[in-house]
Amino acid sequence: MDVLASYEYYLANVKHASANTVSSYLRDIRQFLTYLEDQDLPLAEVTQLHISGYMSHLESLGKSHATQSRTLASLKNFFAFAVNKGYLEATPVYDVKVEHVEKKLPQILTSREVELLLAQPVCVDAKGIRDKAMLEVMYATGIRVSELIGLNIEDVSLEGGFVKCSGSKKPRFIPMYPSAIKALRTYIVEVRPQMIADMDESALFVNVGGERLSRQGFWKILKQYQHSAHIEKDITPHTLRHSFAVHLLENGADLHSIQEMMGHSDISSTHFYTQLVGSNLKSVYNKCHPKA
Repeated sequence: MDVLASYEYYLANVKHASANTVSSYLRDIRQFLTYLEDQDLPLAEVTQLHISGYMSHLESLGKSHATQSRTLASLKNFFAFAVNKGYLEATPVYDVKVEHVEKKLPQILTSREVELLLAQPVCVDAKGIRDKAMLEVMYATGIRVSELIGLNIEDVSLEGGFVKCSGSKKPRFIPMYPSAIKALRTYIVEVRPQMIADMDESALFVNVGGERLSRQGFWKILKQYQHSAHIEKDITPHTLRHSFAVHLLENGADLHSIQEMMGHSDISSTHFYTQLVGSNLKSVYNKCHPKA
């Protein structure tokens, strides 16, 4: 097994990294290996100067500093693995820096904007009822879009008022508020049986063809309702996830409960939302205080 295949196995089966993380790491590394091939440079002969040269190469291609930083991190982890497993004697990734880029705080929706967005689906046909249920579940649980479209019918407990999400290392059981349960019940009982193409279909949310909805399909639906709601913010599926966390924090939820519901393995990922709470309160103050 070559070093790249061995590293892929390590990420997926030892570190239990998500499919997206594995894909991202391997993409960065393969691009670097292609660069080495063009330079006719064996992996074992790579030095610190070659790594710096590759960073300059990315800069010349117009790659953002964020992309460069991510690539450098990918290479650092890869070379550390290669040394640890005996493929290389030493790592060339040290004392290489990329200009620091301040991380922009993501946009979140106000409670009023959320209500406006959730009110957009017109529940007079199957599509409207399905869309209403999806938006309600997304905001009620804060799950990722990949987790939303990955839900199966057996992952829902209408009686218990929760969904089972298996997108992270261990399953999460996330409660829902009453209006989300009601919207989901209406979809499951009245609409989904008519929408599915096959009685054996396991997907909770299906497209007009009766098959599991795609990430792109949900994105288009969300954009449609953003425009109809006349919300100027650029709403993405993650905007609802961010808003879920911030609104819980604003209303007194503790970080560990939010961490568990969101499936964060590290509390620092959840703690990040405290910055958004302060930012959101400042925005509200500036809009509402008569002297602001």
